[in-house]
Amino acid sequence: MASEVESAGRRAEEMDELEELSSVERIHALLVRELGEELADAFAQSRALQERLERRRHPEEGLRERKKRQTRQQISDVATALFVVRGFDRVTVAEIARIVGVSEKTVFNYFPTKESLVFDRADEGVEQLVAALSEREPGESPTKAMLRALDSEPEELAELPDAIQMFTPLFSEMVASTPALRAAWLELHDRLVEAATRELAARAGVDPGDPEPMVAARAIVGLLEVNYASRIRHIEAGLRGPELHEAVRADVERGARLLDTGLWSFGLLTQGARTRAQVQEAAQAAEAARGQVMDALKQAREAWRELRRREQEERGKERRERGREQAKRKQAQAKAKRAAAGARRRAQDEMKQALKQAAKDAAYEAFRQALGERHEAIRKRHESFVHERERD
Repeated sequence: MASEVESAGRRAEEMDELEELSSVERIHALLVRELGEELADAFAQSRALQERLERRRHPEEGLRERKKRQTRQQISDVATALFVVRGFDRVTVAEIARIVGVSEKTVFNYFPTKESLVFDRADEGVEQLVAALSEREPGESPTKAMLRALDSEPEELAELPDAIQMFTPLFSEMVASTPALRAAWLELHDRLVEAATRELAARAGVDPGDPEPMVAARAIVGLLEVNYASRIRHIEAGLRGPELHEAVRADVERGARLLDTGLWSFGLLTQGARTRAQVQEAAQAAEAARGQVMDALKQAREAWRELRRREQEERGKERRERGREQAKRKQAQAKAKRAAAGARRRAQDEMKQALKQAAKDAAYEAFRQALGERHEAIRKRHESFVHERERD
């Protein structure tokens, strides 16, 4: 019984100590306790960077609006940290409000649902998608507009601390493992598709219920998913900063090239083709062009076979000429030496890259293991608290 009283006393003392601090100090202390000093400092650096960007975007922002924005960011940081470490279902909105120093009602004024604490920039994302599609230049394809929008992030975001980048895959895992968040993500995805469908149909002068704008919208929104999945994959591979940005952009561009090929006939709608008959004609023309390409490939393969046959005949003649045969052997030996030297250099380079990658992987796994251990300790502490409360 004495141990239960001591445990309850310690929890009360921890909350009292936090409440004696300012909101900024309280949040930092909470992040240190939950995530460790390094990641708490990384969150602070990230907030400072976001603050600089927001002030540059909104130079006329008043003190009242700035305070609201900063409070919103504080709520988002606390919620994100607690959700990832403890689990989405184990954290209450009331707990988040108490840590930030606001009422639960204030939290819901900024975020209408608990799930929106995770997808706090959903409305902004929908607006950016619509703007990218509606403001594109004449003749610019929807995929090019999306590429331009996805590549328009401020360069300063490359300055985000490595710890924040390493936190991103853990955040993704939390969303994927939480049914309520998966459902919220699917709802957001549908909102994006619906907004893109309306904008594409309006630009082309067709009904949003037509299959062409519906299919095109889903394909274009898919580029956002490619962008996110690529970022997670390359972060886990160890890329950071400009290298990470370039790798993600290259993946999205690959997807966009594939879409441009498939959406060619839909592009005619934005250039003046207004009827279904014209779209069908465009599709037939595309199919005919595909057939011509296949015929050309077939002819190329036949020409290649003929070329190979002639080359083999020439080689047979050369083998019958002793002098030329000796020259070939010398050339082959020289080539082999060069190849061996090149292989040694490549092996050395690969070894250096492997060691470098191994160091990055070790750092990332150490971070994941440490955070997992902290998560397990917090889970046990929570279960103990629940058990004690039930016994009381």
